[in-house]
Amino acid sequence: MRITDFLDIRAVEANLGASQKPGVIRELVGLFLRIEPSLDPNAIVDILTRREKLQSTGVGNGIAIPHGRTDAVDRIIAVAGRSVSGVDFESLDGEPTHLFFALLVPESEQGSHLKCLARLSRLLKEQTTRTALMNASTSDVMYQIVSTQDAELELG
Repeated sequence: MRITDFLDIRAVEANLGASQKPGVIRELVGLFLRIEPSLDPNAIVDILTRREKLQSTGVGNGIAIPHGRTDAVDRIIAVAGRSVSGVDFESLDGEPTHLFFALLVPESEQGSHLKCLARLSRLLKEQTTRTALMNASTSDVMYQIVSTQDAELELG
């Protein structure tokens, strides 16, 4: 499974404008709507917010991976966003979060989302990848970095 199997180039945003966690979640939901316009944005905000209340998905190193399950999707879909200034996302390391990768997973998928989370974590643990994403000039460049680095995971 590759990240580009569930991340569409149209769902990448290099300039998230929100300065607080709820605003970032709403912006990420807006990215989901680019791919699945039939989604109920309020329901998706609720799904992601409920998951955040269990434990922050801010995993540290400037990364958050909000995710949730819903019958509103029939396949795993992901979105990605970057906040250059950073957001307090209640990250485990207490540092600002800059890179956001959010997942929506069908209720029927029992283990696939764990594989997706693991794949994203493996990609984003590399400082060079995080730095490249932070320095990307556009959303398209961010997508290309993810695609290239993800392909290299296959080879490594």
